[in-house]
Amino acid sequence: MCGRTSCHLPRDALSRACAYRDRQGHPRVPEWRDPDKYRPSYNKSPQSCSPVLLSRLHLDKGADSSERIIAPMRWGLVPSWFKESDLSKLQFNTSNCRSDTMLEKRSFKSESLSAAYSPEDWEKVWDNWRLLTMAGIFNCWEPPEGGERLYSYTIITVDSCKGLTDIHPRMPAILDGEEAVAKWLNFGEVSTQEALKLIHPIENITFHPVSTVVNNSRNNTPECLTPVHLLVKKEVKASGSSQKMLQWLATKSPKKEAPPTAQKAAEADVPQWSSQSVQRSLLPTKRGSAGLLERWLKREEEPAAKRPHDQ
Repeated sequence: MCGRTSCHLPRDALSRACAYRDRQGHPRVPEWRDPDKYRPSYNKSPQSCSPVLLSRLHLDKGADSSERIIAPMRWGLVPSWFKESDLSKLQFNTSNCRSDTMLEKRSFKSESLSAAYSPEDWEKVWDNWRLLTMAGIFNCWEPPEGGERLYSYTIITVDSCKGLTDIHPRMPAILDGEEAVAKWLNFGEVSTQEALKLIHPIENITFHPVSTVVNNSRNNTPECLTPVHLLVKKEVKASGSSQKMLQWLATKSPKKEAPPTAQKAAEADVPQWSSQSVQRSLLPTKRGSAGLLERWLKREEEPAAKRPHDQ
């Protein structure tokens, strides 16, 4: 369901935004692992690299499980048992996983628990003025022919809350508050069954529609997050020659046309549905219906002998 995320904060600012208190109550800032792999972006898509917050114990044996680190990871979990060198041969989508089946499916079995954050869905932005922490699972994959290990993650989804059911039946599993984040990350002291109790829909979110510019992952501008009603439409300015033509049309009176005959007047009242008379602005906005209408118009333009028989 979730096809876009956003995390455009600079690295230092992101670290401060993830500040927490250690076991003794002292304020701490998580350290980075492979910080050069982090690329701030307003529009992240699956297979891109995003920052993930996790317990230090996952990577450092003997570390305190309550300590945290930030590690950039690939969005879209690659199972440890995947034996192909070419990741494009992974035949199923692992960018999201359902909370009710993630412990049953082989793709997500025996994975460690982690957290990702700052999501926007395909056509909306989540924004409650702080990092939006989502529950996820991650894994480490080693290429069969050797090479650098790949850390990847997937976002856990749950049934949508009441405020979002009209938009999508699923939503990310959001960890609301520092206590929930601490329990989810501290796998050394909190059991999996206890952590799973944190996975449920929440209503403590706000959202707004954004421009369809977010649909193209190559677009990486603040417009991807800006509410639609705040976007300023660009006015198209007429060229010099066009302005002269408009002035000429405004000053010259139109030629008088002969009144139509009775037959032509009757024909004028009948809509002429052809490819010439249908204006582009009348075409449906949905891709499916637009495609059907275009094919129908092309069929009207073909000679009758070449039309396919009706099914």
